[in-house]
Amino acid sequence: MTAAAAPGRLAVGLGLVALVLILGALGFEYLGGYPPCEMCMWQRWPHYAAIVVGLGGGIAAWRGTFNAQAGRAAAALAMTLIAISGVIAVYHAGVEWHIWAGPTACTGPAFKFQGTLDLNAPVVACDRAAWRLFGLSLAGYNAIISLGTAGLAAILLMQTRKVRRTPP
Repeated sequence: MTAAAAPGRLAVGLGLVALVLILGALGFEYLGGYPPCEMCMWQRWPHYAAIVVGLGGGIAAWRGTFNAQAGRAAAALAMTLIAISGVIAVYHAGVEWHIWAGPTACTGPAFKFQGTLDLNAPVVACDRAAWRLFGLSLAGYNAIISLGTAGLAAILLMQTRKVRRTPP
């Protein structure tokens, strides 16, 4: 096992968490019939990037292609991307709870026609949760899972750094 293996495993784990969250969102969309709003899509982009960085960089570090520093960088970047999605999810959940205003493109009564219009496409408002469980929407669950995962990853990254610095 190389020195980059521990951060590499962490990066792979983060990539897998992001993959599971994306698969869950896609399942709600395509199997459950809950089309995403614009802010839901904003939350997905950092997860897509975390999948690529986490799995790609993590596997390379785990296999020894990357050194320990690159493995830690892949884990830190995947962690940051997941945290960004969590922060966007907090913002989205606040918009759904009407704690603060959301973007005018997907909230409020105004609608401006710009280009072609598919009258059969569902219009999804960002300030109305399509699904809730125990009072939390999908944005709320994404916020909890993403920020919790990023926090745990930060702790684990600090522990791997301490282990690496201890003399043999």
